[in-house]
Amino acid sequence: MLDIQFIRDNPDQVAEKSAQKGYTVDIKSLLTKDDQRRSLQTEVDELRHQRNELTERMKGRKPTDKEQQSGRQLKEKISALETELRKVDQLFLDDLKGIPNMPLSNVPVGSSEDENVVAKTVGEKPKFSFPVKSHHELGEQRDFIDKARAAKISGSRFAYIKGDLVRLQFAIISFVISKLTDPELIARLIKDNSLNLSNKPFIPIIPPAMLRTEPYQASARLNAEEVTYKIEHDDLWLNASAEHTLCTMYMDEIIPEAELPLRLLGYSTSFRREAGTYGKDMEGILRMHQFDKLEMEVLSTKESGLEEHKLLVAIQEHLVSQLGLPYQLILKCTADIGKPNAAGMDINTWLPSQNTYRETHTADFMADFQSRDLKIRTRRNNGELELTHTNDATAFALGRIMAAIMENNQTSDGYIRVPEVLQPFLGQKQI
Repeated sequence: MLDIQFIRDNPDQVAEKSAQKGYTVDIKSLLTKDDQRRSLQTEVDELRHQRNELTERMKGRKPTDKEQQSGRQLKEKISALETELRKVDQLFLDDLKGIPNMPLSNVPVGSSEDENVVAKTVGEKPKFSFPVKSHHELGEQRDFIDKARAAKISGSRFAYIKGDLVRLQFAIISFVISKLTDPELIARLIKDNSLNLSNKPFIPIIPPAMLRTEPYQASARLNAEEVTYKIEHDDLWLNASAEHTLCTMYMDEIIPEAELPLRLLGYSTSFRREAGTYGKDMEGILRMHQFDKLEMEVLSTKESGLEEHKLLVAIQEHLVSQLGLPYQLILKCTADIGKPNAAGMDINTWLPSQNTYRETHTADFMADFQSRDLKIRTRRNNGELELTHTNDATAFALGRIMAAIMENNQTSDGYIRVPEVLQPFLGQKQI
């Protein structure tokens, strides 16, 4: 959530910035409810004070009939006002939670992802002397991907991943863990990008694959049942991405400043409905109902939050470059960064079969938007409490990055060259 005081002080700016993200918000209605709840709270506090004074006067003696009547009247008034306050407070919170985070000033203003900006293009596209095959064709040819049998038992957009492709996935996981738990690599990336940060490594985590409604809503990541799978008969949702159970991990906690930054690397199987996507997305393993992800999450102080975002992008670029894959770094526009984001970057990796760059990574900077509702706070070294800042970023969406590896490294005889950095983890040079 946004800070209500910020909204009170900047109503026009909040309305304008929300519109830039595609949200129509009624700031006047929100502030009216804010005034109502504050007025009611003042009334309740005053009546409680009167009741406490009455109780104090009656202490140690039998109350008079008039005092008993006054006590009953105060209790009834307080109860009625508290009921009204709860209703107004809930309406206020519903409106407040509908307002998105404010985009930073350097985020391009745009009405769709078509207005995202290519910040840079890295790497040379591979040239082939033979007809290029899609990763789906390569996977079927080598019996790495079996969607027909998966459809038989689970429906569309599921797959059996088999053989050497499974070994490739676990090689990627081992490679990423080895990189992100290395403080020397973190220090080098910090230095190369002129950042003033700790070289603290990431903690590998396997988080829960389900979470309750309350933390999911508080994270501002729950996209309801049109996107996210709900578990029938339980207050549980299937995790739609690994960061959803990472950003909620410290809900209702106070983190000592000395423990920050908390850099987490989560591995999780995730689930999404992916409704409304067709065409080439239906082929292969680019856009599935079930997929595996390695996701980075960082909790930090307000001073270092934006620099942590830059570090996460630098890590993403390093990982993709290490695999030798051509990519574009994308500065996302206001309409595409998402509700809780103040800024966002994507990496789109080259897919030869589609003759285009496709999204494989995203990096999200939320500032204190998530932590306000999640109630994640930092106790500074001087004893003061403040909201923690949060970031998340893809290390690898494993299906998508394997698709890119397969297509960019295919050979004329249907084999796939293994990127050099993965060979020690896989034990072979091609699959």
